[in-house]
Amino acid sequence: MSDSPRPVPIVVLVSGSGTLLQALIDASVDPGYGVRISAVGVDRDGTAGQERAERSGIPTFVVRPRDHRDRAAWDEALAAEIARHEPRFVVSAGFMRILGPRALAGPTVINTHPALLPSFPGAHGVRDALAHGVAVTGTTCHVVDAGVDTGPIIAQRAVVVEDDDTEESLHERIKVQEREMLVDVVGRMARHGHRIDGRRVRLGG
Repeated sequence: MSDSPRPVPIVVLVSGSGTLLQALIDASVDPGYGVRISAVGVDRDGTAGQERAERSGIPTFVVRPRDHRDRAAWDEALAAEIARHEPRFVVSAGFMRILGPRALAGPTVINTHPALLPSFPGAHGVRDALAHGVAVTGTTCHVVDAGVDTGPIIAQRAVVVEDDDTEESLHERIKVQEREMLVDVVGRMARHGHRIDGRRVRLGG
């Protein structure tokens, strides 16, 4: 009998290159990691993230906003696709869409952000932190709620800002920590469960 945990199904949502997705794909090869990516969802055709999933034999689905009459209809369609794959939780891995109430009413959705929330939320976290002159920034893994990067924080990792950093150089170092953090959090959530207690996320049930 194997001592490996029974893999927990998750759905991963991506919009772009899928480097965070690839980190999860690589980790899930190990039976001890405890995760099975049951599907990858995208918001447009032809993304590198979708191609990564297909090369790994992972089912994919596309829910394009332009195919729906309004945002609410898109949100409902996305929620239905997620539910069809019965994930324990959902990972937004570079998914550049704000999820609506139907998607958020399902399994817990987690996301990463390239700053130490609650500082510098939004689409330009690295740029904003650099412009503010902080000495330390980093990356945050958090539960997604109805706001923009306002959900309960699960984990954070710090990155020192160097004197000669550009937005690009700083972001590259943040991405290294972001991938490692996400792999760690997803594995722990799968193997040990999680509980949301107000603003606290307890890993381990």
